[in-house]
Amino acid sequence: MSKFQNYDFSGKKALIRVDFNVPIKDGQITDDTRMRAALPTIKKVLTDGGSVILMSHWGRPLKEIKKDPSKDFSNFTLKQIESHLSELLETEVLFATEPAGYEAQLKAAELQTGQILLLENLRFTQHEESGDKDFAEALSKLGDVYVNDAFGTAHRAHASTAVIAQFFKPEDRMFGLLMEAEINAANKVMNEAQSPFTAIIGGAKVSDKIMIIENLLNKATDIIIGGGMAYTFFKAQGGNIGGSLCEEDKLQLALDLLKKADEKGVNIHLPVDSIIADKFSNDAETSSANNMEIPEGWMGLDIGAEACEAFSKVVKESKTILWNGPMGVFEMEKFQNGTKTIAEAVVAATKSGAFSLVGGGDSVAAVNKFGYANDVSYVSTGGGAMLEFFEGKELPGIAAINN
Repeated sequence: MSKFQNYDFSGKKALIRVDFNVPIKDGQITDDTRMRAALPTIKKVLTDGGSVILMSHWGRPLKEIKKDPSKDFSNFTLKQIESHLSELLETEVLFATEPAGYEAQLKAAELQTGQILLLENLRFTQHEESGDKDFAEALSKLGDVYVNDAFGTAHRAHASTAVIAQFFKPEDRMFGLLMEAEINAANKVMNEAQSPFTAIIGGAKVSDKIMIIENLLNKATDIIIGGGMAYTFFKAQGGNIGGSLCEEDKLQLALDLLKKADEKGVNIHLPVDSIIADKFSNDAETSSANNMEIPEGWMGLDIGAEACEAFSKVVKESKTILWNGPMGVFEMEKFQNGTKTIAEAVVAATKSGAFSLVGGGDSVAAVNKFGYANDVSYVSTGGGAMLEFFEGKELPGIAAINN
């Protein structure tokens, strides 16, 4: 049983760092996944007889307002999510119009058992992102116990995620249920993987994924590379890729990765063919082509039929699967088949007993779009944090609790 599960919150004020940086359009939350993910942690504290103080960031208000002083500060307030949070928790949520000043202190002090207080956006002050120790200490005085349940911000050395923990005794600082689940799932892939272990890496640029690929060369048996980044590998090997995405300054890097994989006995799977288009649009003319022979004036926007078949076979034979990044421009219907096919293969492998972790914004968006989120082993809520974890980096938000 976890430290959090074992902790008795009766009579305690739990200061919980959540990640409520949810998308909002015209004042309406368009995806409340991150809010729902935090509910079990909040409810456990309340069920024990404790009270809850929630802190989160939303957007980058100081940066945006510096860029455009005419912007309204109220566009960034967490007051926007208060009513929806109340609905999710089926109880009133109190609100403090500042994260750590006099009002926050007063409302936290008056908080009764079973009550919930939501603090204003932490990033309304520059002290959050700078990791200011005094700001972290002021936040710490609001609660009796600190719970970090914001995996999505674990890679940031900010006041509320990494600095604050030192102001609590080791027994009074811990991960919440979501954070525990994220860490356990990531560890299962990186440190306890059953073989064959296949990593599916997609996205636009090799440069964005270089560190994760290099780290996975020491862990995975197979690495599938798709998306726009694949064309840099084909260009590096002398292929004609037409107008496909390519990082000209990363051609040697691509060759070096292929060489390293060969030396380590890791199978790198590149897509044999692509669905190509004459423009970057859903109404483009399309065809298919071998990825070494894409004609001028055409660009690859999805993996082709042969690649789908080959990749699916590898995935279905795997016992551990990490998926980070789509196979093509899945947001457009004409170019979603490759990503959907991979999703179906991951689901099939999972049903056959494989452990599958989907991490990274676009991959998560894809499994949600195709309705497969409940058919894989774990879907991570942390994009940048998950990426840095698989790059082998120490995440400040995790280290602060463990050290």
